[in-house]
Amino acid sequence: MDLTLAGAAFVGAAIIGLIALLLILGRMRRDREDLTRESQYGVSTEGETLCPKCGMGNQWTDATCVSCGAKLPD
Repeated sequence: MDLTLAGAAFVGAAIIGLIALLLILGRMRRDREDLTRESQYGVSTEGETLCPKCGMGNQWTDATCVSCGAKLPD
């Protein structure tokens, strides 16, 4: 009788763990989709040079990226 109760507890814990895993993966997928969606607010990059390596916006007078140090295009 004790083995049956322990087995049932183990199966129940495994089911709860799988449900939690599926919920976490679903949330991660939704969060990733939110990051790829374009913002409704416009962002001005006028006067900035985007770094080809990391994408950081730099002033047009900078020769190297302030974030990663890569050489910026002329």
